[in-house]
Amino acid sequence: MKKLFLFAFAFAASFSAAAQSIYYQDKNNKDMMRHTMRNDVLRNEFILPNVNKYMVLKSDLHIHTIYSDGSVTPEYRVQEAWTDGLDVIAITDHVEYRKWEGQMISFLKGYVPEGTKAVNAGITGKAADERGILSDLNLPVREAQRVADQSGLLLIPGVEITRDPLKVGHYNALFVKDANTVYDADPIVSIKNAREQGAIIIQNHPGWRRKDLEIIDFEKQVYEQNLIDGVEIMNGGEFYPTVVSRASEKKLFMAANTDIHSTTSKDYVAVGHQRNMTLILAKEKSLEAVKEALQARRTLAYSFGSIAGEEQLVRDFFQACIKYETLFEKDKKQRRVRMTNPTSMHFVLNFGGNPVQLRPFTSRDFNVSRDKEVVFTVENLWIPGEKKHPEFRLGYHLF
Repeated sequence: MKKLFLFAFAFAASFSAAAQSIYYQDKNNKDMMRHTMRNDVLRNEFILPNVNKYMVLKSDLHIHTIYSDGSVTPEYRVQEAWTDGLDVIAITDHVEYRKWEGQMISFLKGYVPEGTKAVNAGITGKAADERGILSDLNLPVREAQRVADQSGLLLIPGVEITRDPLKVGHYNALFVKDANTVYDADPIVSIKNAREQGAIIIQNHPGWRRKDLEIIDFEKQVYEQNLIDGVEIMNGGEFYPTVVSRASEKKLFMAANTDIHSTTSKDYVAVGHQRNMTLILAKEKSLEAVKEALQARRTLAYSFGSIAGEEQLVRDFFQACIKYETLFEKDKKQRRVRMTNPTSMHFVLNFGGNPVQLRPFTSRDFNVSRDKEVVFTVENLWIPGEKKHPEFRLGYHLF
C-alpha cells in the first residue's frame, strides 16, 4: 500500500510539473501567460544512411508559391521544408502562368492613383508573347533566400516552363541566373535560354492529362537535342513505372517531387505520409555538389514509401539501409540471422510469395542454410526493366 501511495505521489508530482511547464509568465505583461509549445518548433527527421560514401540529401525540386499558383509565400515554403526534414528545395514558379496577379490588380482598382502600375501586373489570361513578362520572376527566390540562409536549407533558383500538356508538357529549369530572360514564345527556345544560363532541365509529370506515355513529337525533339537532364517519375500521387526505363535508356536522372500548391501538412502529413523527395547523393551539402550529383545522375525517387532509380544505385541504397547479425550457428549447417532496419524507410520483402514488412527501426530473424540461399525481392523498390523489383540473394558464406 505504501509503495502504491509513493508511486501515485510521484506520478502526480511529475504530472503537476509538466502541467506547470505548459505556460510561463510573459516578461512584459504581468497579467499574461504564454504557451511553451508556441516556441517548440521541431524538425521531423527522416533518417537515411550515406550511400557509397555520398551524403543522401533530401530534396524537393518542384515547388510553387503565391507568385504563380501556389497557396503560400516563399518564406512559408522554406519553413515548411525545414519542418518536413528536407535539405534542399527549388522554388519553381511558372513563367507563363501566375494565377493571383489578375485578382491582385482588380483589388487595387480604386485604391491607387490614376495611372499607377500595379506591382504584380502580369500576363494572366493572355499568352506571354502578347503582353510580355511584366513581373520580376526572381522575386520569390529572393524572398525565400533570406529564410533559407537562417534555416540551413539549400535553395535552388528555378522556374517552370508551362505549355500545353498534350503537345509540349511542363519543364523545370533549375539553377537559373535570371528567371526574367527564360521566356520565349517557342518552348524549345525557352529551354535553350535556361540552359545558356547553366540550368538543369527536368521534364515534369510526363503523363499528366495524357491517355498514355507514348513519346510525343516535342519530346522527341528535346531528347534528340539533349536538352533534358532529368524526368519526374513520381509527381504528387502520380507514378509512371514505364518512365523508369525511359530515364535509364535516355540517361536522365530520376526525380520525385511534390509539385506542391497547397501545403504538405494537408497533402502529406495529415494523411500520415512523408512528402515526395528526390534523394540526391552528393559529395557535400552545397549547391555546387548538388548540381554535380544531378548531372552525374546520382538520384533516387521517393514517393509514398517507394524508391525508384537505376538498379545498382537502388541495390546500394538498400544494402546501406540494412544491417545483418549472426545470432547463432547450428551444427555448421544453418545460421540464425537478424536483419535490422535502422532507418526511416519501410521495406516490403517478398520471400518466394510470402511478403513481410520490415518497418523503420525494427528487426526480423531468419534462417540461412549451407545448401540453400535466401532469395527475396523488395516490392517497394523499383528498377528499370521488366522485373521492376530487385532480387537479393543471401548465402550461408556471407554471415
